[in-house]
Amino acid sequence: MTKIAILCVDDEVVILDSLKRQLKRHFGPQYIYEVAENVADAWEVITDLNDEGVNVLVVVSDWLMPGVKGDEFLIQVHQQFPNVIKILLTGQADETAIRRVKEQANLHRYLDKPWQEDDLINAITTGLENL
Repeated sequence: MTKIAILCVDDEVVILDSLKRQLKRHFGPQYIYEVAENVADAWEVITDLNDEGVNVLVVVSDWLMPGVKGDEFLIQVHQQFPNVIKILLTGQADETAIRRVKEQANLHRYLDKPWQEDDLINAITTGLENL
């Protein structure tokens, strides 16, 4: 059976901890939950998981991060892994960035911070249902 992972990318550790806790509480052991504090680390996680035969099916990314912004990262993810469900979770993205990631990366959902746990779970669940 193929293992499936959900990756959360945010430069704030408290946000990553909260996301991981909420995802584990709802989905339990059916997925692997990974986090990364920046885009470079996220690519390392994706590469390592792929090498281990684990499919990353969902990426939840912040927008405003040092270095590469979340819209650019999600577009890069889409170019290499078009079937990955991409969710932008931020309180600071501008309309141009959101539109760009929708058009160029098939963004599944945009969620504002602070988010509601139900909205996050719904975004992931509906995305997985469409695979």
